[in-house]
Amino acid sequence: MPVAKAPPYSGDVAWWQIVVAIVLAIVIWKVGTGVLRSISTGQRPSEHRDPEDVEELDVYLVCDECGTEYQVTRLGQLQVPRHCGESMSVVRRPSPEAS
Repeated sequence: MPVAKAPPYSGDVAWWQIVVAIVLAIVIWKVGTGVLRSISTGQRPSEHRDPEDVEELDVYLVCDECGTEYQVTRLGQLQVPRHCGESMSVVRRPSPEAS
């Protein structure tokens, strides 16, 4: 029994095939750029704040172990440092000039 051959491809492309191809290309591009951004940064970009002078607020970082104190004069993104292996405490004292 002879096997029927499929007719050769005629080359006609319907308009909806072009639209589907364009939509799929846009979706793949958006997903790809989103994945690459999340891999490259690891997190969403946050607002970058310039450091500001806070000397008049009288804020200190105090080590609870040995008593070392640092006065905070400029504040960017606060990350409490470690001293003597322990995190330092943030202490706000009234200024002597306010009395």
